[in-house]
Amino acid sequence: MSRDIQIVIDAHDPVRLAEFWAKVLGYEPEPAPPGYETWEEFARANSIPKERYAAALIDADQGGPRIFFPTVPEAKRGKNRVHLDVFVRCAEQVPEAQLLRRIEDEVARIVDLGGTRLADGSENGAHWTVMQDPEGNEFCVHG
Repeated sequence: MSRDIQIVIDAHDPVRLAEFWAKVLGYEPEPAPPGYETWEEFARANSIPKERYAAALIDADQGGPRIFFPTVPEAKRGKNRVHLDVFVRCAEQVPEAQLLRRIEDEVARIVDLGGTRLADGSENGAHWTVMQDPEGNEFCVHG
């Protein structure tokens, strides 16, 4: 039996990081609870201090997990033990040069959104680029 999961990404600025990931993944912000226009309004009404603010994203197609961004005080240390892989989908087999171009185009788009390119890799016919989000969390773009 499978389980529903949520991905949690610690953040110093959860709203900014959620905006970045929404654009990368095509997700959308989770709507505020009924009766509130924004999550900030909900937080103020419920006496949630700014240092405990959070943000969340949902997949509008309901196929992917919820992504939650809590505020944390500590800085990221070292390499992630878990990371996201963002795939550049190809419905059909494409020549390697075309696949590499698709990866490059996606990496360029993510850099324009605020991501940082770290390294390129390939192994056994697979190709990827290691990147960081605006708060230094590593992830990969795969073909």
